[in-house]
Amino acid sequence: MKSKITFLGTGTSQGVPMIGCDCHVCQSADPKDKRLRTSALIEHEGFRIIIDCGPDFRQQMLRERISDADAVLLTHQHKDHTGGLDDIRAFNYFRKAAFPIYAENRVQQSLKMEYSYAFAEFKYPGVPEYELRTIDENPFEITKTLPDGTTTSITVTPIRVFHYKLPILGFRIGDIAYLTDGSSIPESEFEKLKGLELFVINTIRHTTHISHFSLSEALDVISRVGAKRNYLTHLSHQIGTHKELSRELPENVYAAYDGLSVEV
Repeated sequence: MKSKITFLGTGTSQGVPMIGCDCHVCQSADPKDKRLRTSALIEHEGFRIIIDCGPDFRQQMLRERISDADAVLLTHQHKDHTGGLDDIRAFNYFRKAAFPIYAENRVQQSLKMEYSYAFAEFKYPGVPEYELRTIDENPFEITKTLPDGTTTSITVTPIRVFHYKLPILGFRIGDIAYLTDGSSIPESEFEKLKGLELFVINTIRHTTHISHFSLSEALDVISRVGAKRNYLTHLSHQIGTHKELSRELPENVYAAYDGLSVEV
């Protein structure tokens, strides 16, 4: 059975176009230069897993006609990766149940502040309902019950990444690995990235950035990982247009864009 990744958003925390910017990227008419906040959907062995749930979540779900999923995995607690979680209410409504959110304990504590109304002792009717599930650097199972009453599961392997000094998680599902918002990867984590069919990594611009890989740094990681196909995400307007970036990439490395789906 084939796996598939759909890039729900490929932009930075401010998105592209950025408010108030008149650069040629922000003013581009090319749909591939319209970058919502970074998120992805991975479909694997009958599961639909969303990675991160930023402020553009509602728009992304409507664009891709996604009416439900099996889980949301959160890489970290920054607003551009968690700001859309209120709209999980739609999933709650149709499934008549809380929705599973997989995150490290530190991220969960942030959610309890950001969405305090969803965790209140006396909840206002209609607030989102989350089923928080704690993860760390160890592989974990996502399980669901099929219509015939049997259960099935998949394994997710977290990848430790550092977003400047903040420890965050990337994820490997099958032969797809997705790393966003990183500026360094501990040596020990490269073992988890062996034998990939498809590898996604963030880059924000050509020059060095304090908390994200520059283009050359991302390409170095790609070369070391050695996946068959590689995609760049979390792209700012400083990286150029999709056409400009694509022209300077080596073989088997591609600039992702919103709505792109790739089968593995």
